Amino acid sequence: MNDPGRIWRRAAERRGAGRHGDRIAAAALRLADAEGLAALSMRRLAAKLRAGTMSLYRHVAGRDEVIELIVDAVYGSEPPPVPTGDWRADLRALASRTRRIMLAHPWLAFEAPTRPRFGPNALRQTEAALAIARQADRDIDRAAAVLDALMSFTFGAVQRELAERRAEQNSGLTEDAWRRTIGPYLREALAGGEYPHLRERVVDGADPDHAERFAFGLDRLLDGMAAWLAQEA
Repeated sequence: MNDPGRIWRRAAERRGAGRHGDRIAAAALRLADAEGLAALSMRRLAAKLRAGTMSLYRHVAGRDEVIELIVDAVYGSEPPPVPTGDWRADLRALASRTRRIMLAHPWLAFEAPTRPRFGPNALRQTEAALAIARQADRDIDRAAAVLDALMSFTFGAVQRELAERRAEQNSGLTEDAWRRTIGPYLREALAGGEYPHLRERVVDGADPDHAERFAFGLDRLLDGMAAWLAQEA
């Protein structure tokens, strides 16, 4: 799509006669959630809607436009946090909201880190996020840097969590079942004493779940932000 803003400049027109566009977006979102973004094509979408492929082009310009629609729909599925005056708590709430949405719509975790989206829900989300970050520092560049770091951590953590989910689906083994399968080999590999740190981690270390890892990493990131912002101030 050469002009990504075209779809949003036509927003008023779609609202006037946009029920078909809404149906297309809803069907596309169901397809992407069920099978991933790679499965989303105009032909598959037409089949879901029991329509001719070419008939869809009367309402949307193509697959790229459909993706813009469903990304923005997902961004609007849950309102962003409202600034409370506690920037740490608000950034934590923002990151947790992002994680919830991406786990509910796994394809988004790999689509969102690409170029920014500027649909109405995306704009509202970005404005709210900047308002939260500017509680920590009024400087717009430092506030944007805080958000960049927060989202980079969140995207990475969610992608790792989804990778484990995909591995479970592909192998048919839960993480616990996979560990039992690899256990005999790993015990043998660690018995020789060549990997003492790894052995201690495997044998004696804690085993936090994804939510606990996310919370720990997020809190340490916020600690670092607080120290940096204090130094800049």
